[in-house]
Amino acid sequence: MAEGEHGIVAAGHPLTARAGARVLREGGNAVDAAVGAMLTSFVAEPLLTGLGAGGYMLVAGGGQEPALLDFFVQAPSRPLAPGERAGSDSGARRHGSSGPVAPAELQAIDVSFGDAVQVFHIGPASCGVYGTPAGVCEAARRWGTIPMSELVAPAARLAREGVVLNHGQAYVAEILGDLLTSTPECAALWAPAGRPLLEGEVLRNDELGDALDLLGARGTEPFYSGQIATAVCDWLAARGGSLSASDLAGYRAVVRKPGCIGYRDRDVLTNPPPSAGGTLLAYALALLDRGPAPPTLSGVLTAMRTAQNARTRDFVDGLDQEGFLQRFLARRLGSTTHISVLDAEGRACSATCTNGEGSGVVVPGTGLHLNNVMGEEDLNPFGFHRHPAGRRLPSMMAPSIVMRDGEVELVLGSAGSNRIRSALLQTIVGAVDHDLDAREAVDAPRVHCEAGVIYAEPGIALEELENDGAQIVRFSELNLFFGGVQAVRRRGRVLTGAGDPRRGGVAVSA
Repeated sequence: MAEGEHGIVAAGHPLTARAGARVLREGGNAVDAAVGAMLTSFVAEPLLTGLGAGGYMLVAGGGQEPALLDFFVQAPSRPLAPGERAGSDSGARRHGSSGPVAPAELQAIDVSFGDAVQVFHIGPASCGVYGTPAGVCEAARRWGTIPMSELVAPAARLAREGVVLNHGQAYVAEILGDLLTSTPECAALWAPAGRPLLEGEVLRNDELGDALDLLGARGTEPFYSGQIATAVCDWLAARGGSLSASDLAGYRAVVRKPGCIGYRDRDVLTNPPPSAGGTLLAYALALLDRGPAPPTLSGVLTAMRTAQNARTRDFVDGLDQEGFLQRFLARRLGSTTHISVLDAEGRACSATCTNGEGSGVVVPGTGLHLNNVMGEEDLNPFGFHRHPAGRRLPSMMAPSIVMRDGEVELVLGSAGSNRIRSALLQTIVGAVDHDLDAREAVDAPRVHCEAGVIYAEPGIALEELENDGAQIVRFSELNLFFGGVQAVRRRGRVLTGAGDPRRGGVAVSA
């Protein structure tokens, strides 16, 4: 756990956190630090994030009007029908194609977390419109004080020098082995010896270094209308993908008003619609707020189930409607890696990005490993490729900030697919209801409820649930299945930060 008074960065990799802390020490603010850390995470955590990914950034405190920057993955043009040739109307580019290219199908892979298995879908059909290049540039433009070229330089250098895989990243590579060998281009990076890189081996990516330098020098243009965009669209089109030049050219990072829900005597700011995760987190917190503090395990699980059951087709369809969060809560209540930063002036930045697991599609010459968000079951609960082109996917990511008496008390967010909201809910309960510091709240064992099954880490008292006949899956140790919460907490002038041990996270003070 990091402790200090001059700012703390908590992130999913030591290099990511150190990059952000270095920016703080050099005079940057919380947003500068978050952007610098994000850029380094593209190199140090490339299976979780990258230039082909998407995400969100929540900014508040230090006199800053709270704002949520949405740069999440967007649905691309519709997939081609069988036998249909791509053209300007269908969107996909087919320069040099001698005939129709059959639309790609999603490729299913099993990913084992040891005590649970989850199915993911990869390949060209899984790639949505990426947002991270637009997100980091817009964040730096709006709230930053350090030029993008300076923030990019260390990450670009690191990509060329190479990153030694630590235990956490090697474990991710191990469980994603089928993905990493799914295409020759991905295997060339991750499995040059015929098997995924192991702990202690070095991952180098010169093309990613070049792409980062390009981002620092020219901003978003190459990635959305220039040479990178053209290369991405051509590569996907030749393999049956539907991402088009117009999809990329029309993409923008969007600033939204954060969702806000009262919890105990705090205000919790979180990701608003069209994201789903923040809305469901707010609902669960509101349910718990009606009961005594601290809530029981049974009460937490009931709030999880109730929020999950509210995720109906009408819920998903209504997320992009104006005022949805207020209407959703009023009707019921009466009225993927993450970086958390808190600087010495009290400004907080909570940024969550995801590449899904990655699609396996590495576009030569671009440094981009494209996302597989269109193949994520949790973001497509009623079937794949049903979202209209241009719609942001209803992500579970919910970067959040807890405010008390107008000041930032807790900055947090998590990776973990559909376990994000349960991880954040339990961390907030730990900090607010049990007065745990950042380390204790992040380390506390977690449960997750889904499809009638309760998943539990060791240390959870389950006797009451067993007596009720609940179906329980016990994990033998803390596991990244339960998310990866990175948190920073303020108590008076003292800041404490913690990275989640489930994902190799660390916190570094400035």
